[in-house]
Amino acid sequence: MRTSHLRTARATRTALLVAAVAAASLGLTACGGDDGAKDAGSASQSAGAPAASATTGTTGTTGDTGTTGGTGASGDGTASAAPAAAKGSTGGTTGGTASGGTESGQGASDATAPVCAHGDVKITAAKADEVPTEHIVLTATNTSGRACRLLGHPLIAFGEIQTAKDVPPVAKSKPAAPVVLNPGAPAYANVRVSNGGVHEDNKVVKEFNVNLFAADGPAEGSVVVAAPAGGLAVDEAVAKTGYWTPELRNGADEF
Repeated sequence: MRTSHLRTARATRTALLVAAVAAASLGLTACGGDDGAKDAGSASQSAGAPAASATTGTTGTTGDTGTTGGTGASGDGTASAAPAAAKGSTGGTTGGTASGGTESGQGASDATAPVCAHGDVKITAAKADEVPTEHIVLTATNTSGRACRLLGHPLIAFGEIQTAKDVPPVAKSKPAAPVVLNPGAPAYANVRVSNGGVHEDNKVVKEFNVNLFAADGPAEGSVVVAAPAGGLAVDEAVAKTGYWTPELRNGADEF
């Protein structure tokens, strides 16, 4: 009986010990699982942090190049970087072009371009292709380096500028719009110097004066223009001038 009792007691202790070990093992496993989950979460956060930093850094860099709007709109810095950069380039190119046109005088408005003074243009004379010579063509080229407005018609003096007869303009040759000359651009005026008759009261002219209009009337100073080779036979009684125009027009400039 005693031996049986001892065996029963040992079996009971053994069972209790096994149960205790099993419980401890389960507790450790549960603790290890929580720690593993925490470690996994930490690892995930750590992995996510650099990605977020990289995205933030990319967005900041894109902003430096002037294309933040494009990156932000897509929500994906990598996907929208190229279109955003293209927009920035287009804006730069457009701005540069606008500024160069202004700097060069191209596109200057009629209201803002200053009036051409006699020192802003070079004026030359050429005989028309006719025999005898009845007309010459004056060419005024803008040499000022900026745009300017050429007003009215040339004020021509075939002789002493103080006493020479005024050469009247021909109304039908007046252009519809103001003549604005960009740097290097020419304007023309057709001028009748005689009727081509041998019995006219002509005088030979080797050079003559051309004055320009200012906004309020004839400008100060004039340009001395050399006559074409051989000089000009001029009859001041019949002389007429056309208005300055960007090109000579058939009909309007024939008189």
